[in-house]
Amino acid sequence: MRIIQTDKLTKKFNSFTAVDKVTMDVEEGEVYGLLGPNGAGKSTLIRMLTTLSVPSEGTAKVAGYDIRRDPDKVRQAVGMVSEKMIMYERLTAYENLRLFSKLYNVPKRDMEERIADLLKIVNMTKWADTQIGKFSTGMKQRINVIRALVSMPRIVFMDEPTLGLDPQSTTEIRKLIKKLNDEQGLTIVLTTHIMNEADVLCDRIGLIDKGNIAAVGSPNDLKSMITERGNTIVDLDLIDPPANAWEMFRDLKIVKSASQTENMVKVIVSREDAFQEIVTASTGLGLRLRNANINQPSLEDVFLHFTGRAMVDEVKGKVSSGMKHGPFRRSAGRGR
Repeated sequence: MRIIQTDKLTKKFNSFTAVDKVTMDVEEGEVYGLLGPNGAGKSTLIRMLTTLSVPSEGTAKVAGYDIRRDPDKVRQAVGMVSEKMIMYERLTAYENLRLFSKLYNVPKRDMEERIADLLKIVNMTKWADTQIGKFSTGMKQRINVIRALVSMPRIVFMDEPTLGLDPQSTTEIRKLIKKLNDEQGLTIVLTTHIMNEADVLCDRIGLIDKGNIAAVGSPNDLKSMITERGNTIVDLDLIDPPANAWEMFRDLKIVKSASQTENMVKVIVSREDAFQEIVTASTGLGLRLRNANINQPSLEDVFLHFTGRAMVDEVKGKVSSGMKHGPFRRSAGRGR
């Protein structure tokens, strides 16, 4: 069952189009990832789906309700974990959850049991009476996530939920997301620019770039789109290459796209037997080769294939790339 549907959903800010005619759907009970660089339109799309921003054009239904005609019903059906933690540090974990329960009009007879169940889900029961300000960042984010669950939403939107967390806290939040989907049957829409996060957590991924959905599929299906078309990925480890080494490969007929991260150049070629040709070409271009390998495609390769540039261009500013041409069980969560 489709729990989210959009049709040509668009958001413009004066002459700038942040989301451009996006048509997508999300199935109930799945983790759907919006994967793209900063500025791709992920957060703007979520703001429209949660009624925090009015679309310029197009339509959308969330949990069966039109986001324009029935915004109050949409809000009752969704929970939101934003990039910014929404909590009061002088209040305890319990007091924060109680406050937001009241804001969501949670019946008093249900409130205490619900808060206790939520704290148990994230293993925070023994810290219920501790001020939020005394928590680590990871502990705060765990409370921030269950804050979005006090109203028993059918869908939870999570906008970059691991942004700025240390590795241990990141792992904890990813486990929590998986647990909420598997054990509670929650539909989760997750935005991220972290390839591994999307690969591990998502049933399906929509690759979003410059306000457009470039491709949609499971992580494995997206990766197979490259190999099924006869493409091969060649990784070249170069010795002191120039910053524009990737550009040198663009004039080769077999090269579809190329990107570079420091000494590593990744080339996607259109033939399965082109490995030796690329190795020979690198020498002919005056580049010194330390090592070369044929690799299986990653989500980074998929993004590069469909958009013509590496996603970390805008995330880290270190990569250049280009195309030759330019506790509330609702239903069992999906196994992965």
